[in-house]
Amino acid sequence: MIRQLARRWKNWNQPSLMRRLLVAQMAAAALLWTSAVGLLLYDSYKEPGLLKYTNIFRAASAIAENLADHPEQQRKALEAFDVALIEAFSDGDDSKDALAVMQVWQHGKLIYNSRAGVPVLLNSAPDHIETLIAGGREWRVRTVASPIADTRVVLAEPSVWQLAVTVLSRGYYLLPLVISLPFLVFPAWLSVRLALRPWRQVSRETAERGPDDLTPLSYMPPHKELKPLVQSINSLLQRVRDSTTRERSLIADAAHELRTPLAAMRVNVEALKEQSTDEGQRELMANLLRSNDRAARLVGQLLQLMRSDAVAANALPVMLSLDGLVQDRLAMIEGLARARGVELELECAEPVSVLGERESLVSMIDNLIDNAIKYSPCGATVTVSVGRKGARALLTVSDTGPGIPPALRERVFDRFFRNPDQTQSGSGLGLAIVKSVVDRHAGEAVLDEALGGGLRATVRLPLAQADVPQPLLSCAA
Repeated sequence: MIRQLARRWKNWNQPSLMRRLLVAQMAAAALLWTSAVGLLLYDSYKEPGLLKYTNIFRAASAIAENLADHPEQQRKALEAFDVALIEAFSDGDDSKDALAVMQVWQHGKLIYNSRAGVPVLLNSAPDHIETLIAGGREWRVRTVASPIADTRVVLAEPSVWQLAVTVLSRGYYLLPLVISLPFLVFPAWLSVRLALRPWRQVSRETAERGPDDLTPLSYMPPHKELKPLVQSINSLLQRVRDSTTRERSLIADAAHELRTPLAAMRVNVEALKEQSTDEGQRELMANLLRSNDRAARLVGQLLQLMRSDAVAANALPVMLSLDGLVQDRLAMIEGLARARGVELELECAEPVSVLGERESLVSMIDNLIDNAIKYSPCGATVTVSVGRKGARALLTVSDTGPGIPPALRERVFDRFFRNPDQTQSGSGLGLAIVKSVVDRHAGEAVLDEALGGGLRATVRLPLAQADVPQPLLSCAA
């Protein structure tokens, strides 16, 4: 449970473009609402509601003047008029803090006050909007005097700041956001997800690429935001492909050119060794020949690797007898095994055919068996097994050498990587060649511990279909 919570927290805490876009949309909606509320308050400040309508003042004055002889009817009429104003201009807000105040004076006496708790409000100049402080609050006040009788009508509204406090305290600002934002999340998420479909398509095609596939992306989006990215990726793939081609050509040419001087060096050293009678010199020449063998082996592996990587795209595989191919290579390598005191053993119960390229498969088999012989002690047996399992052909090479630690069994397939604890000399290219050939044949190479110790290398390749119209080539081909 704790692990699941930790995983969910890690996923949530990871930066997400989708989450950033959702937050941006929610923030934009909140900003628009805030701007609308701010504009409303600003408009209320610049354009007072009741105070700008002069006819309201005239109507209140007319009521007070026409009913001056009937005080009770005058009060009721002014009260009804005040209620009508509240219904017309309150916008549904019946809070006393937001309501306007009307006071009517006649002959110097206050005859009507709509709010008992509000003190007397008087302008310093008639028919002019002023800001006054009364009763601990700020008001905008306008007083209009009747030109006929001694009647004055005073209308007062809370200042814009008081209105803002009322809006915030009563939830008129936050409540719409709290209610509407959750309902906007799903439409926003859906719109962002639909908008990112071309991006996911590019990402999916890129993720499906193998390490050797440097061809341009097939999907070219028309969107001006995504099109430059795909063009940049294709340009990068082209540069990497050109660089890789030049690198392979350089290595292949260099390795090919090195074979002749190495062969000449070996012939000359062997001739000098035969002519020399000094044991010290003969020992030095023997060491030189061993170094020459190592260099020649490295050059040969480099050529194998380059040939394995640089296969023509239109090259067609042929049907090959894997068991016959292995038997042929064992016969060729038997002399090397005998010189090292190692016995080779082949196990094959039935014919096994695969589709592939003969030269690359020969290179794979040679490197697997060479490694097994190289790291096996004197008197040991290297077992090579060929069989099938389901739709896969199996090639297994087992030795009784020191093996490879589990932590390094994936890395040894990298070029020029070797086990740091290994005492035998090598170039670190043998298993890289095996991996390259296996990948090209849509197979799999796995290293594990052999029975009784040592290393077991297992190669799985797709079996050839019986109806494939290809000639069957045996090891003698």
